[in-house]
Amino acid sequence: MNITLLLGWGPRDIRAFEWTAPAGATVAMALTQLQIFFSDGRLDADAWQVAVWGKPQTADHALQHLDRVEVLRGLRVDPKVARRERFQKQGARTAGLFAKRRAGAKPGY
Repeated sequence: MNITLLLGWGPRDIRAFEWTAPAGATVAMALTQLQIFFSDGRLDADAWQVAVWGKPQTADHALQHLDRVEVLRGLRVDPKVARRERFQKQGARTAGLFAKRRAGAKPGY
């Protein structure tokens, strides 16, 4: 079976590896294969999330031919919190998105 292993190492830094897996290979075996590529210990399986074709999977998930296993970093900040903080930095309603309003327009438009 041909499996593509993708590792999201950092922002805009994705590393791809091809792996010829034996029949009945699992996600855990794919992670072991990635450990061989990165023998310096930087790949701690507990700190990373694993997905197959973008859907989160457990370590015992059986892989299919031509599957794509993605190893993803965890989020540092919740996207909703980050957006809220950016909006608060804009200041009052007269700044940022609301600086230019048409005369007689509804608030927020």
